[in-house]
Amino acid sequence: MSKFEKLMSLLPNEIDAALITEDVNRRYFTGMKSSAGTVLVTREKAYLIIDFRYIEKAQKTVRDAEVIMQGKLYEQINALLEKHGAKTLAIESRSATVEWLNSAKSAIKAEIDSSNALSDAIDRLRIVKSQDEIDKIIKAQRIAEAAFEDVLNFIRPGVTEREIGLHLDYYMLLHGAEALSFDTIAVSGPNTSLCHGVPTDRKVQPNEFVLMDYGAVYDGYHSDMTRTVCVGKPTEKMEKVYAIVLDAQLKALSEIKAGARGADIDKTARDVITEAGYGEAFGHSLGHGVGMNIHETPNASPSSKHVFEENMIVTVEPGIYLPDEFGVRIEDFVIIKNGGCENMTLAKKNLISL
Repeated sequence: MSKFEKLMSLLPNEIDAALITEDVNRRYFTGMKSSAGTVLVTREKAYLIIDFRYIEKAQKTVRDAEVIMQGKLYEQINALLEKHGAKTLAIESRSATVEWLNSAKSAIKAEIDSSNALSDAIDRLRIVKSQDEIDKIIKAQRIAEAAFEDVLNFIRPGVTEREIGLHLDYYMLLHGAEALSFDTIAVSGPNTSLCHGVPTDRKVQPNEFVLMDYGAVYDGYHSDMTRTVCVGKPTEKMEKVYAIVLDAQLKALSEIKAGARGADIDKTARDVITEAGYGEAFGHSLGHGVGMNIHETPNASPSSKHVFEENMIVTVEPGIYLPDEFGVRIEDFVIIKNGGCENMTLAKKNLISL
């Protein structure tokens, strides 16, 4: 069964067709990266309507949809809807703009379903990863981990946060990443207490932490990891906080499995940090899904309603952040399995002193 067939099987029977325009969703279904294009899926057949810039590539790479050169788009959509007798058309509610919706309603000769039905169905498909998707995510992670091993030889007193971030970025892009998962976080000293700090020209000083949160993209799929290392000798408090964060992560990892609840896994890690007296210093959720977007479902947070299933992916990233002192975060991400999880992150996470 193709992805298109699976999608239509998840939609209510009264929906005859679906329109997909969001870039990442279009790539997920067609396997082709482009900045434009419209996917129309009916109960019988799928179509990719795409302009001259991408037509040759699409004809060579898209397998499960008929590729059509874009002309007058709405007229083409209407003709295909009429061909298949489609009366109701679902759209991506989470990415459609009001302007686009108004335009579509006036131009498309079908009832527009602007509920969350299509977006929910796409999320349902994307939340569980195929082996091919997992292989790509692991490849992205191996690129990121190689960058980590390389940057350890670069970090020293006197280099700037910006230089560390650029070093990671350059290594990943040079060694197979098509893009960066997000703007690399590389912060040092008191700046490590900023959860999503931006690299600055601050120079690394002896005996302080450097925190790096970053990832690579491989064939459309992201990786995500965080490591905190010490340049020189850590203080007793730095060692203590690091050990608490690591303990919280390890306990959470030990409980992740199919059937576990995201909120319960978050609580496991949060309880460790709270009992150690740092509960107020852990202000973000424990984790999130990763795939073609860096933040996907499921998540592991105090309010999470997700029940984990086999081959879902989630990050496990507890942290403690002490303003004007330092912060520690350790992040791995795992494939959820029946009876446990498979950690895709192989980078060492004992406290490294450079």
